[in-house]
Amino acid sequence: MRLERGLIQVYTGDGKGKTTAALGLALRAAGHGLRVYIVQFMKGWPHYGELSALAAQPNITLVQFGRPNFVNRKHPDPQDIRLAQEAYQHSLDLLANGQYDVVILDEINVALDYGLISLEQVLALFDAKPPHVELVLTGRNAHPQVIDRADLVTEMREIKHPYRSGIDGRKGIEY
Repeated sequence: MRLERGLIQVYTGDGKGKTTAALGLALRAAGHGLRVYIVQFMKGWPHYGELSALAAQPNITLVQFGRPNFVNRKHPDPQDIRLAQEAYQHSLDLLANGQYDVVILDEINVALDYGLISLEQVLALFDAKPPHVELVLTGRNAHPQVIDRADLVTEMREIKHPYRSGIDGRKGIEY
C-alpha cells in the first residue's frame, strides 16, 4: 500500500505529547502495512521505552542521532552539531530514496531552534519529500516558515505538568 498523497505534519508546543503523537501515528501506519522510518534528532539515551517496543514492529525503523546528555542551547557541543548534521543527511537520503511511506523527524524543530541545523536544510527536506511520503516533524518552537509550509500543525500546550510539582519523569510514562 502507498499513500496517494503524503502531507507534512508538525507537532510542536511546550506541552507533553509531541513524540508520543508521532509514535501513535507510526503504529497506526504500520498497522495498515505502511513502512515507517523514525529519525530522532538530539536523542541518544538508550532507555526510552519506545526503543524496545518498536524493535518488535516489522514495519517501523527507528534510529537515534544524539548523545544521552541534554544539549546546551547556548553552547552546543561540537559533537551535538555533528550528530544533528548526520541526522539531517540521513533524513535527506531517506526522503530521496522514497522507499518509506511515513518519515518522522523527531525533535528536528529543536535541532533547528538550537542552531544545530539550518532553516534552509529543513526546507530542503520539504522539497525532497516524494509526493507519496507523509513527513512528520516534532519538537518545541517550530519555526514560522516550517509552520507555514506544513499541511497540518498541532500545538501541544502545557496547562499543568507534574514536573512543576517536583515529580520527575517516570519509567514507562515519560520515557
